[in-house]
Amino acid sequence: MEKKAFVTKELVEEIVKDYPTPFHIYDERGIRENARALKEAFAWNKGYKEFFAVKATPNPFLIDILREYGCGCDCSSLTELMLSHAMGIPGEDIMFSSNDTPAEEFALAARIGATINLDDITHIDFLEKTLGYLPKTLSCRYNPGGYFSLGTDIMDNPGDAKYGFTTEQMFEGYRILKEKGVENFGIHAFLASNTVTNEYYPTLAKQLFGLAVQLKEQTGANIRFINLSGGIGIPYRPDQTPNDIRAIGDSVRKVYEEILVPAGMGDVAIYTELGRFMMGPYGHLVTRVIHQKHTHKEYLGVDACAVNLMRPAMYGAYHHITVLGREEEPCAQKYDVTGSLCENNDKFAIDRMLPRVEIGDYLVIHDTGAHGFAMGYNYNGKLKSAELLLHEDGSVQLIRRAETPRDYFATFDGFDIYGKMFPGRS
Repeated sequence: MEKKAFVTKELVEEIVKDYPTPFHIYDERGIRENARALKEAFAWNKGYKEFFAVKATPNPFLIDILREYGCGCDCSSLTELMLSHAMGIPGEDIMFSSNDTPAEEFALAARIGATINLDDITHIDFLEKTLGYLPKTLSCRYNPGGYFSLGTDIMDNPGDAKYGFTTEQMFEGYRILKEKGVENFGIHAFLASNTVTNEYYPTLAKQLFGLAVQLKEQTGANIRFINLSGGIGIPYRPDQTPNDIRAIGDSVRKVYEEILVPAGMGDVAIYTELGRFMMGPYGHLVTRVIHQKHTHKEYLGVDACAVNLMRPAMYGAYHHITVLGREEEPCAQKYDVTGSLCENNDKFAIDRMLPRVEIGDYLVIHDTGAHGFAMGYNYNGKLKSAELLLHEDGSVQLIRRAETPRDYFATFDGFDIYGKMFPGRS
């Protein structure tokens, strides 16, 4: 798969006249095309809904695009619930999937009518004490333990994850909830992350659909939805083949008809909560080369750092890099691409073959549309960048301004650093 930037050098040169690098920019056309494909892939299920994982890209301008295709929001924190509610998203279109949850977050989720997805059996009692009641509809997150495998390939290790009910706890939990008056139930599971294979969802679906039938038969629970959650990944590397969402949807349909329909559960809704798949490929981090260092290695110093994209430093994750204006030149020079944090892992690429780069060149770091800006932080007093949206007509909109020193210092109570630096301007 060839990785092509959706911005050109010429466009970036125009953008920086108003919005200097670094910045994240998102491709409206790509987001819309992908949302349409997902909706079509699961159109066979009458109750299907995508609950976009807000944590991946918490920007209302982008979430509003997805809402045009029927998407709701999956929230995991107080502020994500506040954002979704403030956007006018109705409670039935909000899924609250959290862990180690503070009481105030459960209370807000219930107040706005979100569907609560419990992460632990002890949260049944905690939720009831918090609210004074239990909602009529609740979901429980399932973790079967062990390893999640596709054939002989181990995809992930749920047994080492902090999330979810065990198999035994699912049955016990559903019995308790039913006795306490809960009427409608959901099942949720996230067993592997960033899978680049069409087999993950149908394999997960088979496991969850079978569990749903057993829960219905043994506890009498009225299963209304099954949430396959996230896990459908994207091809960060050029040699990876993208997932085919339509093939995935059709494979899930076959498992649905094989397991749920014969059990009299053909009205169960299928939910997803995709973040990376929905937004990842449609975001770029654009940064400018400001230094070159020639020591034990060849270093390109850029004006972005791990504050703007944490994944390479945190996970050693690969993100493809395009040097704008040099796309046709041979990748004949080996570089480490680094930021300015006082941390040696602040590197976007290590030993990366790129065209010959000069100071002033613009680099596009690909696939930052999910878990890019959202994972930013302020170590070394670095400031978060702007977010821009490239519209289908070619225009560019600022959808989040860059942070300023005033923002960084604003939470100091009674100590006006900005005013001391710039008297009369505090």
